[in-house]
Amino acid sequence: VYHVSFRLADSIPQSKRDEWIHERDSIIKNAASLKRDLTAEENKKIRHLYSERIEKYLDSGHGECLLAQNQIAELVANALKHFDGERYTLHAWCVMPNHVHVIVEPHKGWELSKIIHSWKSFTAHEANKRLNRSGDFWQRDAYNHIIRSEKEYYFQIQYTWENPDKAGLKDWLWRWRKPDRDDLATTWAPAGGTFADWPNRLKE
Repeated sequence: VYHVSFRLADSIPQSKRDEWIHERDSIIKNAASLKRDLTAEENKKIRHLYSERIEKYLDSGHGECLLAQNQIAELVANALKHFDGERYTLHAWCVMPNHVHVIVEPHKGWELSKIIHSWKSFTAHEANKRLNRSGDFWQRDAYNHIIRSEKEYYFQIQYTWENPDKAGLKDWLWRWRKPDRDDLATTWAPAGGTFADWPNRLKE
């Protein structure tokens, strides 16, 4: 299961992105020059430079924020859902004004890179057509991170779901998460209570 994030072409200025990459690379080169591995603190700083800092910048709403338009957000959401259960399984997703988060599990025979390319290629073409514009819609790169534990899985699901709230977006429509076992137990509990001897056949 992966956490995938991709963003609009104008969501982060190239100069700002280059600045963060340079900072990150400087830390790595310094450790290499000293012929040692990165320390835990350096690894933490690198993650902050190129993920947490980017997320904070994205949530500030830089760029045109074309995904804030309902027709474009719906286009992207429908593209994510289109092959759900066939090429991959969706666990959660959120279409933010200038970026997208997806928790996705590719099915056998479907590479993650091909899935992401399919989403971005189709939505870029359709969005440009609907908005009567041309040029890059998405930034070329996409962030992806493999989820390695159950604890991290629930953290990433919650992070994706709560992203609009943390960015101050009220009543945000464009998000979804797979109900967990507790949610299902609550949702489907019989209103009149339960008893042990349920009949085996519906007509009974």
